[in-house]
Amino acid sequence: MVLRKPPTIKKKKKPRNYRKEYDNYHGKPEQIKRRDSRNAARNSLKKAGVKVAGKDVAHKNGNPRDNRPKNLALKTPAKNRSYPRTRTAGKRNPYA
Repeated sequence: MVLRKPPTIKKKKKPRNYRKEYDNYHGKPEQIKRRDSRNAARNSLKKAGVKVAGKDVAHKNGNPRDNRPKNLALKTPAKNRSYPRTRTAGKRNPYA
């Protein structure tokens, strides 16, 4: 007698509610400041003549408000987004 797993049933994903995401997270003043600082870091590297197309600007210490040149690095999106960031531990990046 061979036991088989029952077939898995795929659930339909609900469409993302971007308005709700903005209201709950992206629209908060602290997140706006962080996003503004990340954009400023990218623009400062562009002004310095660094080609940033297709790359992410990574903050080595995990603080997006810290835009010192020594704290910025260019990473591929896969490397920059491949590790968890936790609220308590901050940024755990083996590549920084």
